[in-house]
Amino acid sequence: MPELQVGDRRVMVEAGSNLLDSLLGASIAVPYSCRAGSCQACLLRCLAGEPLDGKPEALDESRRQQGWRLACQCRVVGDLQVEVFDPATDGIRADIQACDWLSDHVLRLRLLAQQPLRYQAGQHLLLWTDGGIARPYSLASLPAEDAFLEFHIDCRQKGVFSDAARQFKVGESLRLGALSGGALRYDPDWQACPLWLLGAGTGLAPLYALLREALRQGHQAPIRVMHVARSSDEHYLANSLAELAHSHPQVQLELIEAAALPDFLATLRPASRQTTALLCGRPETIETVAKRLYLAGLPRSQLFTDLFLPHA
Repeated sequence: MPELQVGDRRVMVEAGSNLLDSLLGASIAVPYSCRAGSCQACLLRCLAGEPLDGKPEALDESRRQQGWRLACQCRVVGDLQVEVFDPATDGIRADIQACDWLSDHVLRLRLLAQQPLRYQAGQHLLLWTDGGIARPYSLASLPAEDAFLEFHIDCRQKGVFSDAARQFKVGESLRLGALSGGALRYDPDWQACPLWLLGAGTGLAPLYALLREALRQGHQAPIRVMHVARSSDEHYLANSLAELAHSHPQVQLELIEAAALPDFLATLRPASRQTTALLCGRPETIETVAKRLYLAGLPRSQLFTDLFLPHA
């Protein structure tokens, strides 16, 4: 049986066992969320030995060369010594500049990082509380225009991070962990193609950044922005989006309540085979919309989805 070492702790584990499960089974605290290799909450560094990595492409080559791995995607195949990501030393401090409620359930959090952070619209960033709670959130800010990092946190359901977020105050600090690519981006080659952006709930956050990026780059073709929410009160960016639509004639805004989604999907057909669609939100909504678009003739290569997976 391989030996797994973390600090002074040494435990014997089954060969081929999942690294994250082995650590949790030994009562070694490791944050995790999606278990799919997307959120990067379970980042750790290999100091000796090498696990079998089932998803090496999840991390960039620079971090892999430094020994970083995602515990949820690795299996223990030999003796292994690892070091869990420590936000106090490995993370970047970020001070809360503003936190305000955009609706009854959506908290807008704006942070000022104490070190430069290079990111692109559509990416995710891991946020750590002082209590050691880590969750990934999509960036709603635009690096070319905003001095702050903006996140939209859905606090409708109880959860350890959302419960902590309700108590955030200006002047307090968080730690920034891993930055991940996300599945959404804006390609300058799309400028002459119709662009559809559909967000469900706070899945609107990265699309808000991507919309602004498309406009910044001079997107000429029509842009259709659709937001699905439980009720009219939950269209939390309605005013900001309406302002963008008013000042950019190519932008069309549609606000859809969840109860009306089936009827809306029945009429959803791309006007052009050149249409590119970016969808973001919870799987139950986004997978339904993606299936509808595919059946309506949109090629899979022009359909991009970012699923907000629930905490595993």
